[in-house]
Amino acid sequence: MYLDHFGLREAPFRITPHTEFFFAGANRGATLEALIYAITNDEGIVKVSGEVGSGKTMLCRMLLEKLPDNVETVYLANPSLLRDEILHAIAEELHAPLPEGRSHQLLRALQDRLIEIYAAGRQVVVMIDEAHAMPAETLEEIRLLSNLESNRHKLLHIVLFGQPELDAHLRKTNMRQLKERITHNFALEPLHRNDIASYLMFRIRAAGYHGPDLFTEGAIQRISKASEGLTRRINILADKALLSAFAENRHLIDARQVKAAINDAQFNLIHDSTVNPTKWGISATVIVLIAALAFFAGSHRTSSSPASAAEVTTGLAVALPDAAPPDATPAVQPGTLAEHIAAGEDWLKKTPDTHYIIQLLNTDGRRLREVSAFLENNTRTLDPQQLHVYRSNLSGHDRLGVIYGDYPSRDAANADLARLARASHVTKPYIRSVSKLR
Repeated sequence: MYLDHFGLREAPFRITPHTEFFFAGANRGATLEALIYAITNDEGIVKVSGEVGSGKTMLCRMLLEKLPDNVETVYLANPSLLRDEILHAIAEELHAPLPEGRSHQLLRALQDRLIEIYAAGRQVVVMIDEAHAMPAETLEEIRLLSNLESNRHKLLHIVLFGQPELDAHLRKTNMRQLKERITHNFALEPLHRNDIASYLMFRIRAAGYHGPDLFTEGAIQRISKASEGLTRRINILADKALLSAFAENRHLIDARQVKAAINDAQFNLIHDSTVNPTKWGISATVIVLIAALAFFAGSHRTSSSPASAAEVTTGLAVALPDAAPPDATPAVQPGTLAEHIAAGEDWLKKTPDTHYIIQLLNTDGRRLREVSAFLENNTRTLDPQQLHVYRSNLSGHDRLGVIYGDYPSRDAANADLARLARASHVTKPYIRSVSKLR
């Protein structure tokens, strides 16, 4: 209905997963790369957990597209399959003979088919969506399937996608054998506020939009709070807000349209959605190790891979758990914010477009205290001479940013990125080119 009004060729915020709208930011692209490596190079079961609407099914669809050609995939979307039914479903997908009789005969037929596929130099991956809703006996059958192996390798790789309830199931005593088979755990966390702004613009541009930013800071703030960072909710609210703006013949989405969308959506708060920093830190460390290996192992891949090596490293380093701070050193007293901005402008005039910096903070231009406090907190652990502040007015929105360093190449910036994430109060630094900053 509103497509022509906003210059769109298709609806940007559909809730069904379309892979051309996959958002690689907020560690999604890095997680995809790490998953591909874990599936193709490891022997254990892989688990991906996330709240309702966090993007698990989209990630699963991306895996179906991006896994190498020598990988045969079986996608099971029905979590209510019984023990024998899941054997039948996998065997049918792999074109194995389906003998009538007891389940052990079907299991033997499936094993023979898997051996044939393995002998042909191919892998089989079973991806199970909504695994949290599977009966306990079916999950036990999954564990038994993971035992199918040749003399040297597993014949079947398994990926479980589920809501946080899956983690609760696996903590039960009768599930401990299955839990011990899981070698990699990935957690899809809700999007942060800054990620939501990027996500919204990515989606509408992927749908054909070419104009300036559509969503005001107030609109993004309301969407962030009401959606709790869940992509499905973000899509629903953004779609309703676009419709509201179209009905009012407006081309800018502000807080008023989003408020109407929130009232119409009537979401319930997810009380258990608070991020556990320790849990996320452990998961992120696993991803870092896997993706680092994927980077070296896949150095000969073409540029058509889901994310470049630099992008994978960039996406992962931001999620590293905070390391213990170094010995306290006297804080360097920062100058006034105005002085920092003036110094940042002078620095930017002299710096080549081909250089790179690390973005530490990007916030509303009215949040002067936030920026001043940020500088004060980080001059204890970062070189204050490398901290630069800038003000921008892109698309009419006043913004303040804090950046760090002056690197002649992206590789040089990458080498310093992980150190910054560990040593500073910054939780999501990322690399930018000076030309993009300008």
